[in-house]
Amino acid sequence: MLVVGGGMAGAWAATSAAQAGAKVVLADKGYCGTSGVTAAAGPGHWWVPPDPAAARDAAVANRIAAGLGLGEADWMYRILDQTWRTLPTLARYYKFGTDDEGRVNYRAVRGPEYMRALRQQVLSYGVTILDQSPVLELLARCDGSIGGARGQRRQDGSRAYRVEAGAVVLAAGGTSFLSHLLGSRTNTGDGYLIAAEAGAEMSGMEFTAAYTIAPAHSTMTRSMAYAFATYYDADGGELDLPFGPDQTVRLARALQRGPVYCTLQRLPDDVKARLHTISPNVPLVFDRWGIDPYRDRFEVTLHNDGTIRGIGGVRVHDVNGATSVPGLFVAGDNASREKVAGAISGGGNVNSAWALSSGVFAGTAAARVARSMKSRSAELTPLGRAGLRPHGRPQDIDVAATRDRVRAEMHPFDKNLFRTGAGLAASSQTLEDLWSEVANHGQAGSIALRETAALLATARWSVATAAARDESRGLHRREDYPARDPRLAARLLSGGLDQVWVALDRPSASAQPGQLEATS
Repeated sequence: MLVVGGGMAGAWAATSAAQAGAKVVLADKGYCGTSGVTAAAGPGHWWVPPDPAAARDAAVANRIAAGLGLGEADWMYRILDQTWRTLPTLARYYKFGTDDEGRVNYRAVRGPEYMRALRQQVLSYGVTILDQSPVLELLARCDGSIGGARGQRRQDGSRAYRVEAGAVVLAAGGTSFLSHLLGSRTNTGDGYLIAAEAGAEMSGMEFTAAYTIAPAHSTMTRSMAYAFATYYDADGGELDLPFGPDQTVRLARALQRGPVYCTLQRLPDDVKARLHTISPNVPLVFDRWGIDPYRDRFEVTLHNDGTIRGIGGVRVHDVNGATSVPGLFVAGDNASREKVAGAISGGGNVNSAWALSSGVFAGTAAARVARSMKSRSAELTPLGRAGLRPHGRPQDIDVAATRDRVRAEMHPFDKNLFRTGAGLAASSQTLEDLWSEVANHGQAGSIALRETAALLATARWSVATAAARDESRGLHRREDYPARDPRLAARLLSGGLDQVWVALDRPSASAQPGQLEATS
């Protein structure tokens, strides 16, 4: 079987598949062990002991309430349990820290070392790793089931390669729409596009307005320390920006009025003492600039982290990572986290637990499917379209300009954080025009163009679902519909390539989702 992506979810998927007896190939766009957002972070995990049971019950109840009607308790319990049982098994390759009382601290890990350990674990199970080998498209059998993928070996003259497999796990990450969140440069939504080309649906793509604070002129969006920040305007006046659920919105409105500065002088001494160990990249920025963040004021900004800290992704039909396409599974940021995170960001802990657990579930289930395949000699059809096989006459596409225009629609506060029907309609028209150009004229063979097509597809689904959700809920805010609508306490599905569709997912009411609108 094949795993696409070598971040946290992909590495756990490959490990679990190999443990289940499958012969596994892992293809990563970068270098498995350093690519992706985990390698540049200090992730914690949603970590709640099974005893007493009341502790997990309380954690799940709190998350259900915070998820605003879109979370599901059964999924949460399974994620908590799988994370609790699996994470300690990495001790053979990773030295876990200890807390102040000398107990092993499994919850929090050091990102660079964690990913290095995961690579070692993957290799120990005999997995074949194809580094610097982006997957460009999936391959389908005559019955529509997925039988492999095709890609390019970047460090071998872009030589084409092909993997035939009994099943495929997509763990290619999400996208921050090129905000350059640390570690996300290769996360361009590729897994979403190739899944949609196979017929899979997206879910929760309106929940992509996940903005995170960072020092201005920096991509260091590690936000834990900012819970203790004090904020000021350009004249030195203190701003009323208390830490809480609406702080991001308040900060964005302040930034619309002018520059905002802050200090971390209220950070507790014990956290200051350990910050270089907990999140070493955070103080590194200030060290390079010669700034003492506990005394000096420094300018801040907000970056949109899209589906990486947001929610949307490929719709998961079962907790085992199965999609609506036979033979295709998803994990990590490539999959929608709505059933675990609800309508709000999963933050670091829920997102990390989801990446680990969904990787384990998907890898195990995909291995079971792959091992059940009696014959794999069927003819395979490539499924890639935009950026590979243009509808019309090939023409040169200005990839850099197209990417900049996608960023211009998906990053500004007035377009993506403070949404309006008129603003979304304008963004939709811009994105549709760009998509038409790429789909109709984009020449085959360019990895950069294929990435651009994925960015465009993801942005179109995000804008379309945001336009269809006429309310404000969690990460999705509509200035023209500021209240929550009880009738919309449900998930929105989306998909389509040349014609985007959005549908209301009410599985308990009918077998088919109800159509909301179609945007061509």
